[in-house]
Amino acid sequence: MNITRNLLVAVLMTFVTTLILGVLYPLAITGIAQAVFPNQANGQLIERDGQVVGSSLIGQGFSSPGYFRSRPSATAVPYDAANSAGSQLGPTNKKLIEAVTANVEAARKENPHVPVPIDLVTTSASGFDPHISPAAADFQVPRVARERGIAEADVRRFVDANTAGRQLGFFGEPRVNVLELNMALDSEYPVAR
Repeated sequence: MNITRNLLVAVLMTFVTTLILGVLYPLAITGIAQAVFPNQANGQLIERDGQVVGSSLIGQGFSSPGYFRSRPSATAVPYDAANSAGSQLGPTNKKLIEAVTANVEAARKENPHVPVPIDLVTTSASGFDPHISPAAADFQVPRVARERGIAEADVRRFVDANTAGRQLGFFGEPRVNVLELNMALDSEYPVAR
């Protein structure tokens, strides 16, 4: 009889905790998030002309020379948010060394006399960080200005305007959201197609 009672209590406890923690709690938190932080809860989507063009949280690949480029992606399909993962390659891994070396050589062709910022040749932990450092943006200014047919000073003005400082003044590093920077440039100096 005691075993039957214990089994019944265990089954009921499993049912109640599943209902509370698996259904009611997620619904409550989702409702609160939608009410208090709707933009963040919906992925901080960025729209242009009524169409979603991306998210401020997920990096995108830009191959046209008139655009700032994001960090390299570590995912099998570049910048595929459904496959968030780092490369899991250690610093002595031959594949990682070859990839970084190739990225450095490509960057040096673009801007041969300037040190290559590390975030232009290495992936982030998630595989698609939407931000680059101000140094990585500055490294790309000559190419973007040349391709758009505008002065480097004008491009730097956009980089400065799109550089976010440290969070709360001391967390993290200054950063530039690549999608937002490219969209800001497009609004004033569209790339010739």
